[in-house]
Amino acid sequence: MTTSLSTWEVSKQISEHVPGAISETTDAAIVVNGESLLNVAAFLKNTAGLDFDYLTTITAVDYYQYFEVVYLFVSMEHNHSLVLKARCHTRDNPTLPSLVSLWRSADHQEREIYDLMGITFEGHPNMKRIVLWPEFQGHPQRKDYL
Repeated sequence: MTTSLSTWEVSKQISEHVPGAISETTDAAIVVNGESLLNVAAFLKNTAGLDFDYLTTITAVDYYQYFEVVYLFVSMEHNHSLVLKARCHTRDNPTLPSLVSLWRSADHQEREIYDLMGITFEGHPNMKRIVLWPEFQGHPQRKDYL
């Protein structure tokens, strides 16, 4: 069974490596600033003892005041996991950096989030709709979609 790492301990390590990246830490997850997401993700993947070599899940939540993108990382070597979140505080053009350069498993999941929620992932090699047809207007998973 995979064990969840202490978010408080990992948060401390991230703060030392990427100062100012963390906006909130809870028992369940670490929330990072969107502009620091790629640096934090690279740190989680490449740091000995953490070695998060597998990005299992990416999803997005619309809280209406902001969007939250949730990432679940797993280390196959150490059999531990971590939940990382990043927020977009604008509804007009929500944007986060793509993690495809670090984990290929982010490819389809980021495209699905773009298609259904309208969050753009900068640096994604093929940012286009994956579920709906190209001419479809809007993003049906948003709370303000009519």
